[in-house]
Amino acid sequence: MTNASRLRGKRTETGVADAVLTISSRNYSSWSLRGWLVCRMTPLDFETEVLSGRDPSSRAELLHLTPSFLVPRLTHGDIRVWDTMAIASYLNETFPEAHLLPEGRAARAWCRSVSGEMHSGFANLRSALPMNLKARHPGFKIWAGAKSDIERISTIWRESLAKHGGPWLLGDRPTLADAMYAPVATRFVTYDVALPDECAGYRDHVTAWPILAEWMDAARDEPDDIEELDMEF
Repeated sequence: MTNASRLRGKRTETGVADAVLTISSRNYSSWSLRGWLVCRMTPLDFETEVLSGRDPSSRAELLHLTPSFLVPRLTHGDIRVWDTMAIASYLNETFPEAHLLPEGRAARAWCRSVSGEMHSGFANLRSALPMNLKARHPGFKIWAGAKSDIERISTIWRESLAKHGGPWLLGDRPTLADAMYAPVATRFVTYDVALPDECAGYRDHVTAWPILAEWMDAARDEPDDIEELDMEF
């Protein structure tokens, strides 16, 4: 069973959205959030289809039991794109005016590099601090493997802000990099992670992002379909 919900106001002349983004969970799925953010950052008119936690493929993805995640998945006309970075690349080609990648070759290279590092790395952080937007764990004990990931992310944030002037990682407007690190910012809130002042400032800036706040509001209303992900840490 799926649940389709409108998250944009624009409609086509037929009253039907141009595209559908299929996700697994607003509360738990960091990759679904990234895919939704990059869609929301463009003029694309889309609906969001949420798979039930009872759906076997959705459940396997959320519990990290499958090596091949096919959500988020964007269906745009007869084109289907899955994997967040592939979706972002497709949207950047389709809507260059959205500036998912910044202007300037050096800035684009930096954006691709830090986004790619998030896409392929930080396994310890993902395992130790799974995304759960509804939860709060003050004083959460972070083990050594996750600490090294947090330190590396803090370095990326500090260097990006210093190099490009902030308040976003690549300057004065959000890009793909901010969409990629937004779920990390929410994890740092959930697990009460101590950060250097400039990183804490960026975390607060991202979590106040209106489109992220829109997603978080929807996550609060989402039923908790997967008990394994609601355990006390």
